[in-house]
Amino acid sequence: MAHPYDYPYRPGMPLRPAPPRAVPSDLWFEPRKAMLGAWIDVRREPVETPRTRLMADHLWQGDEPMDALVAAFGRLGSAGGRRMLNQALTHGIDSLDDPPPELVNLFALLDDPPDWYDPDLWEYGRRLWINVSLAGKMAMGVQDFMGTFVGAEVASAVGRTGRFVRDPYRRGLESSVWFRSVTAPGALDRRNPIFHDTVRVRLMHAQVRAMLRRAWGDEHFAEHGNPISNATTMGAAVTFGLSPICFDHAHGRRSTTRQLDAVMHYWAYIAHVFGVADELIPRTAAEGMEQADFMVATAGVAPEWTAEMAGAATRRFTTATPTGRLQIAATAPLLGALAYYSGAPLVRALLADTPLNSVPLQPFSQLTALAATTQVRLRALDDRLPGARARMIRRARHIDPMWDRNTRVARYLAARAGIHGTPFDHHDSTADTARCPV
Repeated sequence: MAHPYDYPYRPGMPLRPAPPRAVPSDLWFEPRKAMLGAWIDVRREPVETPRTRLMADHLWQGDEPMDALVAAFGRLGSAGGRRMLNQALTHGIDSLDDPPPELVNLFALLDDPPDWYDPDLWEYGRRLWINVSLAGKMAMGVQDFMGTFVGAEVASAVGRTGRFVRDPYRRGLESSVWFRSVTAPGALDRRNPIFHDTVRVRLMHAQVRAMLRRAWGDEHFAEHGNPISNATTMGAAVTFGLSPICFDHAHGRRSTTRQLDAVMHYWAYIAHVFGVADELIPRTAAEGMEQADFMVATAGVAPEWTAEMAGAATRRFTTATPTGRLQIAATAPLLGALAYYSGAPLVRALLADTPLNSVPLQPFSQLTALAATTQVRLRALDDRLPGARARMIRRARHIDPMWDRNTRVARYLAARAGIHGTPFDHHDSTADTARCPV
């Protein structure tokens, strides 16, 4: 029997309460306050608003049109379904002789941008997002890392697939390539290959969600809601979008409401292509901040998978030899930097079951704070010098230079492991099983 909350929301329906596991945790209080405290009242128990109630409701649902297509792939076969999806992405849905209704429904949404989408505002938001400081981008990267490895819903999904343990270079390359690509001008124009890859990543999420629903069963759903939920996807978009520019603002590089709204618009349309329900997508940064506050507050405590993933990453460290102890001590600058951006409690939760669990975080956290603040202040000074707008446009002419550098490193590491591409098809057989492919 289906769970009584296992259905897609329709406007006007009563809102479902959050799943039992979605309760605020003090683990996330420091990063929430640092990111959002300049604009909203950040409390240990987040303020309830219509936006946060809608986020709580959508923890119960996935991506309705893409989930339906994954179910259709069960009839069509994953290889045949993938071919039809790729053909429709490249040549249009009309190029298929007899597409299944689930594919037609999906492309009705993909081919017709929503009325609120403004490509000029999207481009302005893209430029602003690229032009945040390196320290602001580090803040986003660290917070995403912590959400992935310590946040209950995401860490459970990532841990259960096993990809960070068994296939870390492919997983890292896929993430880096997508983040790099989406910073390109016109990245989400319908005919752009980057748009196509974004839809393929969306398909992977739905395939994993189908596997997890089967593997975890109804009892897990009743406690946690839908894995890789619609609300979590939206939560990722608002935190990816807003945390870098909010970091800069909090450290002296002020942003206007118009600028914040433009950055939110950039990520709002990315969320749309990723399958977030339209009623959940914020139209302003203020709405996005309410959603980010709720999602980070209720990210949860580290599940069992955190220890497994952190253990795999730190397996080479040992306290049994003097050299091993020196190697552990040498991680202090990195861990101090993580603590500055995310808070010491999260770092301790991440490393609790590893040989790094007692590495001191100071003075390196304080030194990172000094370096980050200095870097943001220098960028704020640059904004006031002649030619600032031209420099902004030049930096964002192609793609984000930081993500370009990261991707080069990811490609090098992946190539050493024999991985040379990102077809985003690793989970084509996942939805039909209760296991993930090795």
